[in-house]
Amino acid sequence: MTRIFDPKILLLTCFLFVFSQLNAQNNPLLTNDIDAQEKWVDSVYNSLSIQEKIGQLFMISISSESSKTYIEEAKKYISEENIGGVIFSKGGPLRQAKLTNEFQEISKTPLLIGMDAEWGLAMRLDSTFALPWNMTLGAIQDNKLLEDAGAAISRNTKRLGVHINFAPVVDINTNPNNPIIGNRSFGENKINVAEKSLAFMRGMHREGVLSSAKHFPGHGDTDADSHKTLPTIPFSKKRLEDLELYPYYPLIAHGLSSVMVAHLNVPALQENRNTPTSLSKAVITDLLKDKMNFKGLVFTDALNMKGLTNNTEPGDAELRAFLAGNDMLLMPENIEVASEVLINARKNNIITPARLAHSVKKILQAKYKAGLNREKAVQENFLYEELNTIRDQALLERLYESALTLIKNNKAVLPIKDLAETRIAYVNFGDANGSTFLRELRKYAAVDWVSATRLNDLQNKLADYDLVILGYHKSNNNPWASYKFSPAELHWINQIAKENKSILSLFSSPYALNELRGLQELEGILVNYQNHNIAQEKAAQLIFGAIGAIGKLPVSIGNNFPEGTGYQTNNIERLSYGLPETVGLNSYKLNRIDSIISEAIDKKMTPGAQILVARKGKIVYNKNFGYHTYNKQIPVSDTSIYDLASLTKILATLPLIMEQEETGIVSFDTKLGEMMPAFQNSNKANIRLQDMLMHYARLKSWIPFHINTIDRKTRLPSKEYFHKTPSAEFNTKVANEMYLRNDMQDSIINIIRDSDLERRLDYKYSDLPFHILKYYLEAYYNQTLHNLTQEKIYKPLGASYTGYLPTTRFPLEQIVPTEIDKLWRRQLIQGVVHDQGAALQGGIGGHAGLFSNANDVAKIMHLYLNKGVYGGKRYLEGETISKFNTCYYCDKDVRRGVGFDKPQLGTSGPTCNCLSMESFGHSGFTGTFAWADPEEEIVYVFLSNRTFPDATNRTLIREDVRSRIQKVIYEAIDF
Repeated sequence: MTRIFDPKILLLTCFLFVFSQLNAQNNPLLTNDIDAQEKWVDSVYNSLSIQEKIGQLFMISISSESSKTYIEEAKKYISEENIGGVIFSKGGPLRQAKLTNEFQEISKTPLLIGMDAEWGLAMRLDSTFALPWNMTLGAIQDNKLLEDAGAAISRNTKRLGVHINFAPVVDINTNPNNPIIGNRSFGENKINVAEKSLAFMRGMHREGVLSSAKHFPGHGDTDADSHKTLPTIPFSKKRLEDLELYPYYPLIAHGLSSVMVAHLNVPALQENRNTPTSLSKAVITDLLKDKMNFKGLVFTDALNMKGLTNNTEPGDAELRAFLAGNDMLLMPENIEVASEVLINARKNNIITPARLAHSVKKILQAKYKAGLNREKAVQENFLYEELNTIRDQALLERLYESALTLIKNNKAVLPIKDLAETRIAYVNFGDANGSTFLRELRKYAAVDWVSATRLNDLQNKLADYDLVILGYHKSNNNPWASYKFSPAELHWINQIAKENKSILSLFSSPYALNELRGLQELEGILVNYQNHNIAQEKAAQLIFGAIGAIGKLPVSIGNNFPEGTGYQTNNIERLSYGLPETVGLNSYKLNRIDSIISEAIDKKMTPGAQILVARKGKIVYNKNFGYHTYNKQIPVSDTSIYDLASLTKILATLPLIMEQEETGIVSFDTKLGEMMPAFQNSNKANIRLQDMLMHYARLKSWIPFHINTIDRKTRLPSKEYFHKTPSAEFNTKVANEMYLRNDMQDSIINIIRDSDLERRLDYKYSDLPFHILKYYLEAYYNQTLHNLTQEKIYKPLGASYTGYLPTTRFPLEQIVPTEIDKLWRRQLIQGVVHDQGAALQGGIGGHAGLFSNANDVAKIMHLYLNKGVYGGKRYLEGETISKFNTCYYCDKDVRRGVGFDKPQLGTSGPTCNCLSMESFGHSGFTGTFAWADPEEEIVYVFLSNRTFPDATNRTLIREDVRSRIQKVIYEAIDF
């Protein structure tokens, strides 16, 4: 009894008692009117015959997959034996709902419907929701999440007409070789197990579902399976009271509905050796009921398990179990024989009237508490939808994220910070799929999947990499699946870790690490517990610092990593991924985007699109629609690369100018003649940098530089300017078999210098400022804009899909075509920039030429939104971004910031007119759009090739598709 006086458990018990009293009126299991309950119980009990009262003791097993013959047999037990309940197993939810309604219809006394739904209905049913296993939940440090987990499961079981869930499992798993508990346990620490079991139970009761702690008195320290044999628990009574029985006390004190007694041999607790605990009066009555003061229902574990039936005759186990103190007899082998044995025992006064009344009335009380006095039929409409909700999915994300446990982190290898200088390889092990993990890793950096059939070949390939991420993926089908490394895997991982800087990401039981000899060589070890897709996603996010590590090991891994091990890491402000509800957006409202873009594609406004929405640092909507072209051969995917057109201005050129302004190289007042000697004696010499970037400098909106390269007679590209093959004189690629004469680069800047200014000083959007700045930056740094942006921005940012000259890094089929150019280049424009001016510059323009995907664009926009910081690195000061994101000439009807576009001042403009003037972004000619809103912390990216096959198709713009989608985003804000 020493555990009652444990200070921590006493404090926990007192707190929860007060909490339960304060919340009693909201708890269906605590608000029943006692007088009404007793009246109903007595009324039902007095209406039953002896046979019907005996029938209430039985709970039979059935499956919605059962044969028609078996179902008819079950109906006979219900109508003729008046059995007390049914425990459902495998099948589907709709079939189970129909069977439940049929059974309740023919039952004289409402049936108590039970299920083993320890981690959700999916433990037994298809098409239903699964939460993580208890071992995973055991790593979570916020027990409120455990309560939410219990509540989520109970909402689903209740919706399906299930009144009692045989959970939580409170076994303390101190034996790594336990074949039946393992992942079903919250861990090996008795306090952790007690706290989590209690929180889980509170969640169940909150939703009005009966709980059942199991497997009493404790199944955690055995290497035998009671489904097959009778396991022995050979410990002293003191050890059992100090450890195995510990979690039951706080649960009992706070209204535990029922206890399930296991089939175990526990010599310290019973007089007769090899008597199963489920048949032991000493265990059930003397210990559980009398000494531990448990007043709820007592269930046997399944009476058809070999741990029991190997030693008993039909009917004998049921009688002995009842006489030992059990109330409900679960899954008897032969109900007719068992019923007859118990009826005879009652007639012969072996079972007294008081003993029978004691259990039957407790069963009826439980039914009343579960609402069976007023039970309605299970509604079959919308059942699948209500058993698979966004609310539950959002909880699932939080659970897996909170469980991730970093047990080794030498030299703070995680999170990975330096992406520019780190070549990363991924090597997969195990027999389950790790594609989700790899796909998520690649959202943060260029990660190569490396494989080989021989270890030597693999090691040779890995020699080229700075870091190796080892993914160990094992089946997530059930908690009993094999989790161990094969001998070959153990050898390979050990050798890789010896020769390479390596991180192991384990998507399996932490017990798998017990056999791994290379633990010391590994730089980092991340335990993710399960190979669920969400666990894979969250693990990748943690590795790159989008989320932090907060979990702790619920079990010990040898002497290296004791229970409770877990290093915390910080979020280094890279974008994470998740559901809209986790950041205050509504999924259902947000999904209206799908219909808008689908209509646009159907009406041929664009062949396809990538659309991304992020809020509060989390990407919550990232979908691909349509195809690269209207021939529908290549669908748009996450890795499809789009021509960003004018987004180049704010994603390439502008951040370099902002950096220069911040460091004092230039200022808003710097004049063009001061920046570039070529402009010193021109009509543009005194144009201020600020005015130029705000399109308030009298510059022409556009100059068709390419016109002079067209032969006036043939209307084809002039041979004076272009050759079909490259040479020393013609080496600037404009398109396939179009190589421009080298001196044309100088011609462009000269044409700009000599061009006339507009007569009036007025707002006029122009590409020329960014043409000019490209030449300025390349001259200042003596590097191409391509190299500058890669080294200063994209590589350190992990924007591995972003850059100029995409065919040098990606296969052509990955790059989305922009147009079939019939006027100048006379060919399909794919892999080269669409803009003619940028094409004449070899694809590297200050105003156009950048290619990317939506995910990478979002990184740069989030950098701006996050005041210049991304991935733990500061690129710009927040003051600098604010300075450039200011509408200085709003009073002159110039809505622009310095380089950034801003929301419209009137009724028409680039946005939905539903967001603040603090927001900023840009749009692109090819059908692209990127916008950030500091007020709502929203980033919105829209990429399309609306110019395909013809750039004159402006339907996407006329129909305002991008702004309509933006309006949907803001209408989806819930908080």
